Amino acid sequence: MLHFIKKIAQNVPFFTSLPVMFDLGTHTTKIAIRDKGVVLREPTCVGMRIQPKEYIFFGSEAKNIIGKTPDFLSIIKPVVNGIVSDFDSEVALLQYYIEKSITPYTKSALIKPPINAIASVPTIATEIEQKAVEEALMKAGCSSVSLIKKPLATAAGAGLDVFFHHPHLIVDFGGGLVEMSIISGGGIVSQKTLKLAGEHMDKVIANYVHLKHGILLGESTCERLKISCLTFEDKEITELVRGKSLENGLPKSVKIRSSELREALSPTFSLITDGIKELLEVSHPEVVDDIFEEGIVLTGKIASLPGLKQMVADELKMKVVLPEHAAEATIYGLFEIEKHPKSLQTIKIKIA
Repeated sequence: MLHFIKKIAQNVPFFTSLPVMFDLGTHTTKIAIRDKGVVLREPTCVGMRIQPKEYIFFGSEAKNIIGKTPDFLSIIKPVVNGIVSDFDSEVALLQYYIEKSITPYTKSALIKPPINAIASVPTIATEIEQKAVEEALMKAGCSSVSLIKKPLATAAGAGLDVFFHHPHLIVDFGGGLVEMSIISGGGIVSQKTLKLAGEHMDKVIANYVHLKHGILLGESTCERLKISCLTFEDKEITELVRGKSLENGLPKSVKIRSSELREALSPTFSLITDGIKELLEVSHPEVVDDIFEEGIVLTGKIASLPGLKQMVADELKMKVVLPEHAAEATIYGLFEIEKHPKSLQTIKIKIA
């Protein structure tokens, strides 16, 4: 019966389908609807009661209680390095987010329109991992799913013409992965992926403060410190943070300076710039020439850190571009691709 209703909905103009874009990030889940724009930005985090098994906290509410829960509650991050690692938790999270962000726009419809989902997946995802994303969206209530390789969506969101035969190098700083990709002619010419993104940097900061100041910092504190205090410009920002003293286990406050964070994360950013150099080294001379002319495009939330653009430009001796909506380039790219059905059919991943 449900299949029959969906069949009618897809063929009768009054019951047109609803195109919805999903960016299932390691750190943040974003959802956009055609003609409505981005309707949800929430942490990819869920809280589960262990016995009996029940999901009771979602998104920001779950993230805010990390490290504060009793034994019978577990906080789960269902997406790790861009890959769905906990299928049931991801389905529960998507069902909640769809109900929260999409249902309000369909309440007035006589019959709930079928959701045509368009989602991005990282280039390192295997066919099984791609299938997991497709099945999670279908189980969460979507009628059809089209998967796009994330670098193509990110490039489109950065304002690049991904179908033009002119190479572009895009470096996306995500929550779990730094994806470096050379895009041309609607495909990925070459790519390199490093697991040195946001969550890795948070761990590096925690380890640095632990060794230098003798205190333990929580995950949320390290993330907040990175965003508010880290800068690559020639200025000093000081932030007061509180953690647990290693000496007596009591609360202890210390002041952390921008220069300390730069010192802590310098090896990480050196590995990232080395990765870009390696990608250029294995590329065709014509590709490198075009990229040198156009410059390197940085996207992701970390890309907007003060001074990072200039630091990368100085290190690589190349022009570096920071597009509008750099932090949300992927979801905006899916939004742009959805507007052109023929292009979508060309680049969507074919899963057996």
